[in-house]
Amino acid sequence: MSRPLTPAGRLFAVAAFLEAFTWAGLLIGMAFKYSAIGNDLSVKIFGPLHGGAFLFYIVATVLSALRLRWPWWVTLLAVIAAVPPLVTVPLEMGFRRMGLLSVRT
Repeated sequence: MSRPLTPAGRLFAVAAFLEAFTWAGLLIGMAFKYSAIGNDLSVKIFGPLHGGAFLFYIVATVLSALRLRWPWWVTLLAVIAAVPPLVTVPLEMGFRRMGLLSVRT
């Protein structure tokens, strides 16, 4: 049975989901922009949203690392996960399984 998430753990989980969701929207928007459709409305919407979500994720990662006392390699891995598309959600799931988002006993 998994332990409940701390407030910092919940913040990280929300930030990871938002970062991945906006990445997906941006990727779909780029597909529409560079296809025969040529519509860049999605990029204009999801570009700034993803920029904000990325910054929120970085701040949430640093706050979570400090509050939950993550080892340096966990923090580095979380920051690097924001760069490739859609990696933050599986990383968050792994952190949750490892107990890194829960109260340490």
